Amino acid sequence: MLRQTLEQKLQQRLSPAQIQVIKMLEIPTLEMEERIRQELEENPALEEGREEADREDNFEEDNYEENDLNDDAGNDEIDLEEYMSDDDIPDYRLRTNNVSKDDKREDIPFSIGTTFHDYLREQLGLQKLTERERQLGEYVIGNIDDGGYLSRPVESMVDDIVFYAGIVTTEEEVSKVVAVIQQFDPAGVGAFTLQECLRLQLERKGGNQTVALALEVVNNYFEEFSRKHYEKIQKALDVDEDKLRDVIAEITRLNPKPGNAWGGDLMEKSMSVIVPDFILEREDDKFVVHLNNSNIPELRVNRTYNELFRTYQNNKSARDDKKFKDAVMFAKQKVDSARWFIDAIKQRQETLLTTMQAIVSYQYEFFLEGDDIYLKPMILKDIADITGYDISTISRVSNSKYVQTEFGVYPIKYFFSESMTTDSGEEVSTREIKKILQECVDQEDKSKPLNDEALAALLKTKGYNIARRTVAKYREQLNIPVSRLRKEL
Repeated sequence: MLRQTLEQKLQQRLSPAQIQVIKMLEIPTLEMEERIRQELEENPALEEGREEADREDNFEEDNYEENDLNDDAGNDEIDLEEYMSDDDIPDYRLRTNNVSKDDKREDIPFSIGTTFHDYLREQLGLQKLTERERQLGEYVIGNIDDGGYLSRPVESMVDDIVFYAGIVTTEEEVSKVVAVIQQFDPAGVGAFTLQECLRLQLERKGGNQTVALALEVVNNYFEEFSRKHYEKIQKALDVDEDKLRDVIAEITRLNPKPGNAWGGDLMEKSMSVIVPDFILEREDDKFVVHLNNSNIPELRVNRTYNELFRTYQNNKSARDDKKFKDAVMFAKQKVDSARWFIDAIKQRQETLLTTMQAIVSYQYEFFLEGDDIYLKPMILKDIADITGYDISTISRVSNSKYVQTEFGVYPIKYFFSESMTTDSGEEVSTREIKKILQECVDQEDKSKPLNDEALAALLKTKGYNIARRTVAKYREQLNIPVSRLRKEL
C-alpha cells in the first residue's frame, strides 16, 4: 500500500566551486597551464594581471538587487556592441579571434629528419623492382612497427592489399617482397618474430665459427636459450664453457628491436619531459617549498565588466532597458565563473603547499641526506592527520606530481610506503627493504642466482624477517626476473 510520509534527511552536496577545486588538485602543472589558457579563451570576464587591492568596482560588493534584472524592459536601447568594443579589450581576446587553434605550432612536438619508414622507402626505391612489386613493398613497409617487426602475417596482408591497394596478389608474391625488405638496413628489419630477427642479423654477419654456432643456437635451440638452459645447449653443441660463453655473448649483442634507432621508445622517452610541480630549496638546515608557477599567470576580473555593473546601478535609463539587463545577467554569470576560478586556483595552491610542506617535514632526514635508508614509513593518513585534509585530498595532491630537490626530481608518491618491523623492533620503510633486496640480487653469483626462498633467508640474516611470497612481490615490483632468467655463464 502506498503511503505518504514526511522524512527529514541530512545530505552533503558539493558546490560547483568545490568540484572545481577537487578537479584542479588532480592535474599537474602542465595541465594546469593549459586549463588556465582554456578558461581565458572561454570566459571574457577573466584576464591576465595582478588583482588590484582597491575593489570598489568589485561586482560582488556592488549594492544592487538581482531582482531588478528581471523587471520589464523599457523603451531606451543601448548599442552594446559599441559599448563593449572599447580600448580595454584584453589582448588575448584579439588573438583568439584572429588565430586558429591549428596555428599554435609551438604546442605540437615534432622531429626534423628521416623517419624509420622513410629510410626503408628510400632503400625500396633503390631496388630493381617492377611497379607492382614497388606498390607491394610500400604496403609491406607500412605494416612494419616502430620496433622493426612486421605486425601482420603474410596471409592477412594478401587479403588487405586487395581492399586498400586494389592489387590481387598471392602469398608467394608478397613473401618475395618481404624477403627483399628483410635485406634492408638495419639488419633484422621485417622479421615476424624475435627468433627470425636474430637469425637475419647473424646471417648478415657470417664468417667465423662463433657466429655459426650462434646461428645454430638461434635456429635449433632458441627455447633453451630463452629459458637459459645453458647446460643443454653446451651438451648439444659439444663445446666447452668458454666457447659457449662467447656464443651467448654474440647473441646477446644483437639488437632485439632494430627499428628503435630511428625513434620508437627512444623518441617517446625523449619527448616525455617531467616538469616538477614543486621546487624544494635548502637554506642552512631548513627547507623552503615553492610552487612551480613560472608559466602560470596571475588572473583578475576584467574591469570592463565592473564598469558595466556601475553603469547599470547609476543609470536609470540603463536599468529600464531589457537588452542592457540581459547583458548584465550574462556578465554576472561570467564574473561569478571568473571569481570561482580565481578562488579555486588560490585554494589549489594553498592545499598543494600545505601538503608538500607536511611531507618535507615528515621526511626531513631524507631531504637532508638524499638516501633511501632515511625514508620513514609514511601513508596517506599520516599526512592527512598533519594537514587536517581528507585522505582523498592527499591522494589527489600526490597523484602525478613531482618535486625538484638537490638530489633529483622525485614523484610525490615515491615518499609514501608501508612499514615493517625488524627483528630489533625498529619500524622501517618497505622501500628500504626493496633497496636491500636489489643489493642482494646485484651482489649474487650470477652463475648460481638466488631463488626467492634463498633471498628471504638472506634478508632474515640482515634483520628483515619477511616471507618468500613477500620477497616475490617486491622482486616483481622492482622488475627483477626469476632466478632462472638471471643466470649468466
